[in-house]
Amino acid sequence: MLHTRIVTHSYSGQKSRPSAGLRRGLSIWQAVGISVALMAPSMAANINPQGTAGLVGRATPLAFFLAAVAVLLIAYVFVRLCQYYQHAGSVYVFAGATLGPQAGATAGLSLLGTYTFYGLVTASASGVFGAQFLDDTNVWDDQPSWAGFVVGGLALVLVLWLAIVPARRATTTLLVIEGVTVLLILVIALVAFIKMAAGSAPGDASLTLDVFKVAPGTDASTLFLGIIFGLLSFAGFEAAATLGEEAHEPRRDIPRAILGTAIFGGIYFTFVTAVEMMAFGTDAGGVGRFVHSSALMGDIGTDYIASWLGETVTLGAAVSAFACCLACVVGASRLLYAVARDASPGSALSRTGRNDTPAAAAVVVSVAIALIALVCAVFFDAVPFDTFLWSGTIGTLILLVAYVLATVGCIKLLFIDKKMSVPTWEIVVPLAALVMLGYTIWRNVIPFPDANPGRALVIVAFGWVLLVAVLMVATPGLARKLSVSLEEADRHA
Repeated sequence: MLHTRIVTHSYSGQKSRPSAGLRRGLSIWQAVGISVALMAPSMAANINPQGTAGLVGRATPLAFFLAAVAVLLIAYVFVRLCQYYQHAGSVYVFAGATLGPQAGATAGLSLLGTYTFYGLVTASASGVFGAQFLDDTNVWDDQPSWAGFVVGGLALVLVLWLAIVPARRATTTLLVIEGVTVLLILVIALVAFIKMAAGSAPGDASLTLDVFKVAPGTDASTLFLGIIFGLLSFAGFEAAATLGEEAHEPRRDIPRAILGTAIFGGIYFTFVTAVEMMAFGTDAGGVGRFVHSSALMGDIGTDYIASWLGETVTLGAAVSAFACCLACVVGASRLLYAVARDASPGSALSRTGRNDTPAAAAVVVSVAIALIALVCAVFFDAVPFDTFLWSGTIGTLILLVAYVLATVGCIKLLFIDKKMSVPTWEIVVPLAALVMLGYTIWRNVIPFPDANPGRALVIVAFGWVLLVAVLMVATPGLARKLSVSLEEADRHA
């Protein structure tokens, strides 16, 4: 996300030159920064659990715990792959160099689709929380239904500017605000936990292990429908992998950033969602209030401590969503740049601008986000929370496919090609990841949703993956271009 004055060689077969490549100079904390920013823990804790609660009710924390287990298994895959490859294309190279260019392009463009849809997720969330804060503080009362789109649109414009002209102070400030908001959320969660333990919580809320049990009448397999929003909360923990050409010590720093972010996320989300569900109540009425909350931790902060703290957390969640949107655009633009650099070296998308950032790619990604929002609003009467839910589901389903390809590639790299020395027993980890990923995909597709929006979301998600795969099979010339770069990436590993 931040850049210094060292030019790195690209894998396009051309010599690098000033302002023609990505600059190497990021520290481990800046690598952690893009992963944490894209994961956006303060935003996610305030809105993502609602999507899960609508499906599994009080067992939302259990679904998030299962998501944490899956993410830790997937983190192993990314850690091992990043120890071998350092490339801006992330899974594009991870899958491509191990499984072939068709698989690489499918994985890379799948992740590109995920980051684009997640850009809409976070722009929508920024609009939802931003508009709510303006309403809470009486700055903009009696808002129309499209108020969140206005706030989110303004956020997207600023995101594009920061993605093209990296501002070290601005991005550092965003990370500081994210850190402060996460700290406030943890303080609120601890206060709520203590009050519930002491029997002095509002509404007689109390500690209960029911939040880790599926309610009677709910199929346990439904957890793997609800896990989608758990994975959405963690998604982005692997974003540091796109900085493989920009980190000072990529073989060391990128794996540490990915694993550290995954571990933190697992502990944080499991604890916070459990407190949230217990604070709202585990009965039908409590779950209903939970689902319709404008900002989960903001409301708990207001009820358990003070209204000003709740408003502060809501504002912090809006900033978190903005920072996450910036990370989405940064990650997507680098993936698009990496693929375009190999497929069409002379195109505008394959070049960096005067700030040594893939400016043209950032513009394309931001325009795509805005157009998707416009289509949803005009043709499907969507409000910002709808675009958040819809694009979150689509993006996560696509992401699962990219994770599967990366995991298969990791197995081939380590245990078939044996290009790294690792204990044989470790194969259990990526195999377990495949089981978790495969069943989650299966449960979200089978039985096939019989109504919209569920049906449309599945069609869009897997339609995008199928389109990319068919395009790669139908264009062997493009596949050959990609294979040259991927083979070179493997030689440089």
